[in-house]
Amino acid sequence: MATFGYFLSCEEFGPAELVRQAKLAELAGFRKLWISDHFHPWNDEQGQSPFVWSVIGALSEATPLPITTAVTCPTVRLHPAVIAQAAATASVQTGGGFTLGVGTGEALNEHIFGDAWPSAPIRRGMLEEAVELIRALHRGKQVDYEGAHNAVSNARIYTLPLDGQPVPIYVSGFGRRSAELAGRIGDGFLSVGPNKELVDIFRSSGGGDRPAQGGLKVCYGPDEGAAVATAHRLWPNDHLPGELAQVLPTPRHFEQASTLVTRDQVAAAVPCGPDLGRYVDAIGEYERAGYDEIYIGQIGSDQDAFFEFWNQRLAGELEHASASA
Repeated sequence: MATFGYFLSCEEFGPAELVRQAKLAELAGFRKLWISDHFHPWNDEQGQSPFVWSVIGALSEATPLPITTAVTCPTVRLHPAVIAQAAATASVQTGGGFTLGVGTGEALNEHIFGDAWPSAPIRRGMLEEAVELIRALHRGKQVDYEGAHNAVSNARIYTLPLDGQPVPIYVSGFGRRSAELAGRIGDGFLSVGPNKELVDIFRSSGGGDRPAQGGLKVCYGPDEGAAVATAHRLWPNDHLPGELAQVLPTPRHFEQASTLVTRDQVAAAVPCGPDLGRYVDAIGEYERAGYDEIYIGQIGSDQDAFFEFWNQRLAGELEHASASA
């Protein structure tokens, strides 16, 4: 049976609420946490975007649950040396329970200094170099490094990851080439969507039996129509095709593109409302795809009702379905 974690959305909630949700997740039996890392939300309806490293510090004092960033882009907005320092500190704060999830990023968050947004192959090269540099800095020695995209001079991290081990780095992938990169350089794999092909590519490209994490959003509520309307209002961007999520530069552009996403599309893709079977089926797809860890995020403000639903009905049903498989 997969391990279940809770998906904290920095796009939708402020820091105090994220900490509250983490505490509720622990009480409900979730074993781990995902937290997104954004400069902008995807649209103005979501309405938040706190600095994730500050929130992680607060989370570390509020709950012992391990935390993974889903995901950090360590290449443009923040230099990989700064990310290396932040991740090392998070490792200490969480007692070794921090995993740095990384990806090639989106123009939405990373173009804010006015730099041209690189093509996907260049971004993958930048990410590979950043991972190499972060690991070098986590060894605790002075580092002088000059790569194609980054350089450091006389850089040394003094507050090192707990137990002197580099922070685990999991690599995000939504396509074949990114999944191959994750298998080659990652300590694990992250994705959204129950895509067995991507998990298989990760494992066959060097990932082997390393962990694969998958995330999905749901919108529990007593009225299915109202839940669909909430999911459609807040997260239509999840259903945009192709590379739009990587190349659109502002929340306003996402709002414009999302006018093409219908409520019926959201209703078909996202478990919404009170039907227990919808949730069991959707989560089961992730288990069958081969994910070891599955992170579930409730859309909207009715977080307490979701945790009650999870604790009283959904968690037990998932355990029963797994035992029967």
